[in-house]
Amino acid sequence: MNYLINKNADTHFISGNGQQLQFDIQIIEDTLVDIHKVIKLITDDIPVDIFAILGMRNLSAFIGELFAKSFAKSSNGLFISNPHQDGYPDLLLMNEIGLSQFETLKQNGQLRDKSPFSPFPNGGIEIKATCGSVPTPTQCTKLGITKPDMGETRIEVMRGYDWKAHHRETNNLIGLLWDFENGIPQIVAVFFGNKLDENDWGTIVQPKEGGGRTTSVSIMPRSSVKKLYNNWLAVKNDQRYIDFLNHYNNDNLIRK
Repeated sequence: MNYLINKNADTHFISGNGQQLQFDIQIIEDTLVDIHKVIKLITDDIPVDIFAILGMRNLSAFIGELFAKSFAKSSNGLFISNPHQDGYPDLLLMNEIGLSQFETLKQNGQLRDKSPFSPFPNGGIEIKATCGSVPTPTQCTKLGITKPDMGETRIEVMRGYDWKAHHRETNNLIGLLWDFENGIPQIVAVFFGNKLDENDWGTIVQPKEGGGRTTSVSIMPRSSVKKLYNNWLAVKNDQRYIDFLNHYNNDNLIRK
């Protein structure tokens, strides 16, 4: 995959202990190469359509997890995956302070507990993925088009995108946008939000009584989506995605 890389992107972030640190943009490049190798292996070696089995929501979470694992590997130990699946952030910062905190938790037999990892005191980086929004089937019918199904490219009818969180403290966020190409999911844009606060997340929406397995969620408003756009890290070198992202954010920052 061919990407435009923003060499001027700001990759600084503040640790849980107030240190200002930075990750190398090369980690993003290496991660993108690695994750698409993994996806190719999945499509080549697994004799069932694993993506269809997962469904769109689980597939989006799966892509976020793949990115997190590849990012941790590409960081050469600077980050590791959060050992608790519901912990925060997704990637734990393993500088000297983080290593010391993690070792203490390990010696105390707390690696399976949620509380020390939600949040992890030394902080780290959160990863969230979205495939964007498209018109509903009813809206598509009125427009004379068909809503994209699993495996079908969405960019031609994509209307917008955002990210969701279960709380309003999420910062140091790598936001991913993905789409299908020839039936295979691929990351088409990567952004980094390192100056987010509670005001960059909408009011938490609580699930309705009897509403099934839905959980409370906060949706990032469009003004905050623009914040991440302003600090884009990588975009697929495809004019369709470049034009969509620029148009949606009323700007022209991404150029070939």
